[in-house]
Amino acid sequence: MSQSSTMDFNNSPAKQGFTFPAEWAPHTATWLSWPHKEASWPGKLDTIYAKYCEFIKEVSVGELVRINVADQQMIEFARQHLHQAGVDLNRIQFFEFPTNDAWCRDHGPAFLVNREAKRKVVVDWGYNAWGGKYPPYDLDDVIPTRIAEHFNLPVYHPGIVMEGGSVEFNGKGTLLTTTACLLNQNRNPHLNQAQIEEYLQNYYGVEQVLWLGDGIIGDDTDGHIDDITRFVKEDTVVTVVEENKNDENYHILQENLQALNKMRLLDGKQLNVVELPMPTPVIYEDQPLPASYANFYISNAAVVVPTYRCANDNKALDILQQCFPDRKVVGVDSTDIIWGLGSFHCLSQQEPEV
Repeated sequence: MSQSSTMDFNNSPAKQGFTFPAEWAPHTATWLSWPHKEASWPGKLDTIYAKYCEFIKEVSVGELVRINVADQQMIEFARQHLHQAGVDLNRIQFFEFPTNDAWCRDHGPAFLVNREAKRKVVVDWGYNAWGGKYPPYDLDDVIPTRIAEHFNLPVYHPGIVMEGGSVEFNGKGTLLTTTACLLNQNRNPHLNQAQIEEYLQNYYGVEQVLWLGDGIIGDDTDGHIDDITRFVKEDTVVTVVEENKNDENYHILQENLQALNKMRLLDGKQLNVVELPMPTPVIYEDQPLPASYANFYISNAAVVVPTYRCANDNKALDILQQCFPDRKVVGVDSTDIIWGLGSFHCLSQQEPEV
């Protein structure tokens, strides 16, 4: 496919009036894929379940939590951990859709809605485990279609690779992403920036794509936006900044901050930019991990923020509580979970209400 014009966008979700809502819009459910891959948390898989279930407990207060599992044995294992964490199991639904890994933000369904028609559709982007880094990924790649078929929802297949963690939405026509990820040759080498924007506009129902540069050190996704900059309102983002000028992240995040300060929304207004600190570096087995407070998840009842047992935890929680006055902002220790190179936003995908 050399030219975007060879792709027929006439029947795309955007042409049918569908859009991807902001994360703070009401949810029907949150989707997860139960963690089971030892290689994602080498030597630490057993340590993550308590905090993972604490995350589920906070989310399930305000919405259903729908979890992809391999089989009945995994359901029983999950139930035991959830029960120990005090989760109301009536709020949990299991689906026997086996996965390769737990990162539902990236392999899960992108739900778009048309509120006037009261309809919901699923977009099933291609998934290649962040540029083919972690095969196999065949089970993950088909999860959106399996979910869509189960709920009898129309499903669109754009035919290109796209991960949920690489895109961020304000719910009013604007999408934020990074060149480091979406223009990486290991995703869609046949497409240029303008062609990728055309796909984003047609299959997410947005009008404007804003681009940042690089992601944080230790991020194996090649710079996902959900580790650096997040919308908290239609006209406002939080973005992480590093205070230590000797830290590798310092200049990367300063460049992103400068770019954000120059951006304008569709109405011509400047973006409001709220700075969020970075945690003290989290290093395990000599590997710097992509620890970031930006990887929070906005659920109906709470905003769940990863914390890292450091002095900036409370500062970050206070800033985010000011951004979400109508929701409880709660920190959940993510020091073990981040060994998997992602946290609560990476692990979850919202299903919006119609």
